Amino acid sequence: MKKHILVVPGDGIGAEVTTVGKQVLETIAQKFGHEFTYDEALIGHVAIEATGTALPDETLTKMKSADAVLFGAVGHPKYDNDPSAKVRPEQGLLKMRKELGLYANLRPIKLFDELLDASSIKPEILRGADILFFRELTGDVYFGKRERIDEGNTAYDTMIYSKYEVERIVRKAFEAARTRSKKLCSVDKANVLESSRLWREVVQAIAPDYPDVTVEHQFIDAAAMLLIKDPKRFDVVVTGNLFGDILTDEASQIAGSMGMLASASVGDNTGVYEPIHGSAHDITGKGVANPLASILSAALLLDISFGLKEEAQAIIDAVDAVLKAGFRTRDIADANTPEEKILGTQAMGDQILQYLTA
Repeated sequence: MKKHILVVPGDGIGAEVTTVGKQVLETIAQKFGHEFTYDEALIGHVAIEATGTALPDETLTKMKSADAVLFGAVGHPKYDNDPSAKVRPEQGLLKMRKELGLYANLRPIKLFDELLDASSIKPEILRGADILFFRELTGDVYFGKRERIDEGNTAYDTMIYSKYEVERIVRKAFEAARTRSKKLCSVDKANVLESSRLWREVVQAIAPDYPDVTVEHQFIDAAAMLLIKDPKRFDVVVTGNLFGDILTDEASQIAGSMGMLASASVGDNTGVYEPIHGSAHDITGKGVANPLASILSAALLLDISFGLKEEAQAIIDAVDAVLKAGFRTRDIADANTPEEKILGTQAMGDQILQYLTA
């Protein structure tokens, strides 16, 4: 198979983890007889510094012509303390999602048994948890009308959804539920929000098309509580952009660390694959970032965009084997982890590569 992959490191630790993710893809191509070609492009703070815009036209053109995108992260502390900045790294991320039509964000929350003690949640609650989130990605308050009024003393952001936006993400979630435990939980706030009432109406209207799938509705506040109290009750979860953003970050505690969570942003064309951990500037350049989320994102890329399920499983098996061997990055180590088993970014990547080439 011949495919072209665009690597977009972005900001912070993005460059460090995508370097390892790319190495894994190169190793898989060699092992299974594929031909992957690569290019790189700018986004986020580094793009603003170089071009004045968070998503240069050149980057967008490269994205649209690629077969898949391996993405790092965007963000920089200077913008966190300057809410008045007109050009911000996150604008590149939002524009990318809109321009590429990436309306479905898939976030698998799968706990490796070896990391049961890495979470602050009791092992007996976590063991066996395996959740697939579908987060709608191009609607909601992130894309609704926003404005400052009353001489800047009042601000609003509009939570807005159209029926077709809800329907397309919900159908993807139903289809996925059919391949798993045939359970779907839809999360909204229909007791308060009109947009959530529309969301629930659409889910209820679609449900008869999938009679083999059991549907449950949860309000966002209850879902957030149940996710920690009883994560095993969930299988496939579908929700809006804002609620999905919050819930999946919360769910990182199920997996032990944000450094373990991969994601896929897909629509009808080029898919984008990225870890959910963000730019993490506090550890940038220290060589300690956990590359496993980027590696697992590469597995999602192979599976979803290229249909290479055996190759994707080989990566997951490699991660599992390395964890079973006791190797950890600092964020997933515990008090019982020997110091010699605590590895940096590239060293952890090397362990995965060594397993794949064995």
